[in-house]
Amino acid sequence: MKTIAFAWRYLWSRPLAAALNLLLLSLGLASITFLLLVSHQISQAFERDVAGIDVVVGAKGSPMQLILSGVFHLDAPTGNVPLAAVKALEANPQVARIIPISLGDSFRGYRIVGTTPDYISHYDAQLAQGTLWARPMQAVVGAQVARQTGIKVGDSFAGTHGLGGNGGGGEEHKLSPYVVSGILADSHTVLDRLVLTATESVWQVHETDTALDDDDRKVLEEDREITLALIQYKSPLAAVTFPRYINSSTEMQAAAPALEITRLLSMVGVGTDVLRALAGVLLLTAGLSVFIALWGAVRERRADLALLRMLGAPPAKVAGLLLCEALWLALLATLLGVLAGQGLTALLAWALQLEKSVLIGALSWPVELVSVPVLAFGVALASALLPAWEAYRVSVFELLQSR
Repeated sequence: MKTIAFAWRYLWSRPLAAALNLLLLSLGLASITFLLLVSHQISQAFERDVAGIDVVVGAKGSPMQLILSGVFHLDAPTGNVPLAAVKALEANPQVARIIPISLGDSFRGYRIVGTTPDYISHYDAQLAQGTLWARPMQAVVGAQVARQTGIKVGDSFAGTHGLGGNGGGGEEHKLSPYVVSGILADSHTVLDRLVLTATESVWQVHETDTALDDDDRKVLEEDREITLALIQYKSPLAAVTFPRYINSSTEMQAAAPALEITRLLSMVGVGTDVLRALAGVLLLTAGLSVFIALWGAVRERRADLALLRMLGAPPAKVAGLLLCEALWLALLATLLGVLAGQGLTALLAWALQLEKSVLIGALSWPVELVSVPVLAFGVALASALLPAWEAYRVSVFELLQSR
């Protein structure tokens, strides 16, 4: 215990050097903590939102855009597909379930999604207040939407043409207001930031605004479209033939979420590799700085160390003093680094929340964070080994002779 307390005092006997070493080590650990947290939370968000969706069928275009727009609601859709073409897929023996998704409008930047109650049950989401929609023009609001907009059950609102955010917003559909019938509890899925309604609502809103008369309305009803469909296979074998059938025999495209997410993560991985390399450079710099500081301390404190030896301290205890100084640095840097990493992640989550595209939450403690203290103590010990050995070899006799 005395050694630990003594090491603490020795560490802060040179506050400037100690603070610099602490800063360098903390910055490196904060960078690594940030990368671990963001990678973990993005992976978790992708897994939660993609679970149970085998393939997405929509208009031809970029498969990744189709997945980002249809599953995560982060991008503009590739277009619309005829309702009849999607209904025909229901008879396909390889298809177990189809969830239609219709996009086009938003409410204060949050997307209004026309779908069926199957979309809510797919994510096992529960109602916090009210009920599901019973007829068109009723809407169920996600938990985050309710929190951010303050909308309540029984309130009415008009959708804005366009998907909000970078998609821009057009005119409000004032002739066709929605009534909030329910609010979802937090499900920590994409549903939290969506406004859900019946598919018929989306058609009704746009047909009311564009139809000139009853005949025009009838034509629009016959040509109804949806944006895309989320499909679940009856068996895993369908993954081999069904996408090929869609892509070659229809005017639609099929995209597998698992493949596109893997592709997206591999593209993002280049950026994370650069950040990881930067964190490694910071840790290496911190390690060298700690080594130089401790090495210099041994040189400056030779008289003190010799005095300790003369008072009966064994060589191992003198060397342990240096090691304890390094461990103090590692402990403090771990605390500061993890807190700074959590703070950066929370800041990023806040920024994404403003963009209505939250994939990252605030605080989380994944198992991977264990590597942060391990790394910190590893760097500190590696930096202190040589100075500790030098302290171990301090000779009282030689020191007295030199004086």
